[in-house]
Order: sequence, then C-alpha cells, then structure tokens
Amino acid sequence: MIRSTMIRSTMTRPKGTAAAIGRSLRIYRGAEAPKAAMDALYRRFVRPGDLVFDIGAHVGDRVASFRRLGARVVALEPQPGPARALRLLHGRDPDVTLVAAAVSDAPGEVLLHLNSANPTVSSASADFVAGAAGAPGWEGQVWDRRITVPATTLDHLVAGHGRPAFVKIDVEGFEDRVLAGLSAPLPALSFEFTTIARDSALRCLDRLAGLGPYGFDVALGESQALGFGRFVGQEEMAAHLMGLPMAANSGDVYAVLRA
Repeated sequence: MIRSTMIRSTMTRPKGTAAAIGRSLRIYRGAEAPKAAMDALYRRFVRPGDLVFDIGAHVGDRVASFRRLGARVVALEPQPGPARALRLLHGRDPDVTLVAAAVSDAPGEVLLHLNSANPTVSSASADFVAGAAGAPGWEGQVWDRRITVPATTLDHLVAGHGRPAFVKIDVEGFEDRVLAGLSAPLPALSFEFTTIARDSALRCLDRLAGLGPYGFDVALGESQALGFGRFVGQEEMAAHLMGLPMAANSGDVYAVLRA
C-alpha cells in the first residue's frame, strides 16, 4: 500500500487536475495503449519473479506491464493526483509497493514543478522547465504549481527492497540526479531523455560509465522499439543523442551491464 507522506503546496489545488489524470489514464492505459509492444520490449530485461523499480510511475502503465511479465514492483510517484490513481489501480496488489516520494541524489525533500494540465511533464528540474520555454513542441506548457515532496535515493531503495533486475527512470530532466544517488551498478535500467535537456542525458551516460561497463540502446518516443538493435558504447550513444533533431522530442536510453 502507498506510504503516508506529507506534501506541502505553495498553492491550492488547481481546477482541471482530475481531468488531466483522466486523460493520462486514457492515453497510457486505454484500449489504444501499446501494451503488447511494451511487454515485448521489457521482456528483454525482466523475467518472472524479478524485482523492478519504477521511478516516476505516473499512472502506472509500466507498473502494469511489469506485473504482466510476473515481476514484483516498487513504484515511486510524488504527484498527489497520479499517486491516488496508482493506489486505486495497484494498491491491493501484494507484489506492488507504492511510495509517494521522488528520487534524488540525497534523501530529504525536493521542489516539484507541477504542470496541472499535463502532469506527465511535471518535474523537479528547474532547468528542464526553463528549457521548455519557447522550445518547439512545448508551446503552451505551463508549470503552474510547486510542491515540496519527500525524496529518497536509489541506494536507499536497494537497501530497503533489494537489488532490482531493472529500473525504469522517467522524471523529466531529473534523471541525472536520480542516478547520482546510485553507488553500485545494476543489471539493467532505462532513463528518459528529452531534446530540451540533453545535458542531463549526457550526465546519465557519464554516471553509468563510471559505475560499470554498460552498453546502450535507445527507443524514441513511445515507439517501444530499440533503434540500434545492439548495445553500443557511451561515446556512440552520446553522439546519437546530440545529433537528434529537436523534433525527436524524447525517448528512453536502455543500459545493460556487460559481463
């Protein structure tokens, strides 16, 4: 069940939040969601009985995929609205642990910038929010609310729940701070990147290369398809990310620890 945590808001709850969560549920968990393709992708990294961490779970489409694959899941989501949705959808599943917190480079608290109309792009990164201003494809996005939320680290999660087989990280430009809180390599993980915050992705690659001999592949957008079809080195992946057009917008880098 979801853990009770105190969240301090600088504003009252804006109108439209429930409608935005409903839209996220339709997009990510509705009949048109690419569930089979998602399961096929994650099946490369996750086996029945594995432990998986979902950092930035939002409304739990990845949680659902990991459970369909037979994994146990620890899912973290600091936003109150998505956290309520997760509680309703997965709160009674004994193989899902829900944690209402962010993940950062140190335990404590972080300031979360909420986008009430589009909560999937809420972020703890002020640089990410600033980078979206005036960027193609980000027109009309407004981060209209700030809340202080509790934060933990990957090291603390490993200590408390065990070493995961896979970690999915999707926290809108804060991925480098998440990986900064990891001190030992993990078998496999993914982290989101955006073309408005490529420096964060490069720091993620640097961090992982410092932890161990990782190979990398990438899936653009919600394609659920790996682009290289093989695991490449840090320099090749960095060059690929830097060469993407702004219109590519976002995707996920997959990292596997090589023997």
